[in-house]
Amino acid sequence: MRTFAALASLKGRVALITGAASPLGRALAETYAELGAAVALLDRPDSGAEDVARALTDTYGVLTTVIPVDLADDAGVRKVPQRVVDTCGRLDILVLNATEEPTATKAGVVEEQGIGAWRSALETQLTAPFLLAQQAVPALRASGKGSVIAIGALHGAIGLDWRVFEDGEGGSIAEAAAAGGLLQMTRWLATSLAPHVRVNAIVPGLGDRGAAARRRYTARTPLGRVAGEEDIKGAAAFLASDLSAFVTGQCLMIDGGWSAW
Repeated sequence: MRTFAALASLKGRVALITGAASPLGRALAETYAELGAAVALLDRPDSGAEDVARALTDTYGVLTTVIPVDLADDAGVRKVPQRVVDTCGRLDILVLNATEEPTATKAGVVEEQGIGAWRSALETQLTAPFLLAQQAVPALRASGKGSVIAIGALHGAIGLDWRVFEDGEGGSIAEAAAAGGLLQMTRWLATSLAPHVRVNAIVPGLGDRGAAARRRYTARTPLGRVAGEEDIKGAAAFLASDLSAFVTGQCLMIDGGWSAW
């Protein structure tokens, strides 16, 4: 029987992370690099992903590569998995982390939702992750250890409590629809790609969106605080590694108990 350390190790594997220059994307990249994986960082051009890559190489000594692609560029997205394989030799872990900033004031007012914002949210937060996952399937199957991890959102898993999320803080109906679609896509892919590729999702709790929202959220959260990037690292390591070799199609809520009420 393998040791816990052996089950958790990612040595010899390659992780591709979207939204890699964001605070959460960087935390995920650091997690996988610390566990020994080579890391491919996908983000928009001029996102600062190069700085993340340099820091990972300097700190952990792992191979890193930056893929400057906008997720709105279908042609560019289609080429990403092969670029990773060409540079790193393989692809084992795909983390779908790209999100948009919450829509501005009165985002929760249905009558004020523009169809352009609706289409943009679906394209960036649902269509692009699907296209990337679809194109990555051959490499993930060839890996023998393929794992896809979708980073979801509370408003895609449960209804929002509008006593907590006021103007703009809870995002828009378009973002919620895209986030909900991402979770159902996770379940569909999990059953479709089994037994060769595992597919799971992580739903983080509310991050820091201002003092007022933080007070209202923590007052209704069993663990009494908002989520930080560090809270997600353990779940991300678990789902990427052999620690979760018999786990697929699951949505792991990292929300401090918010959804347990």
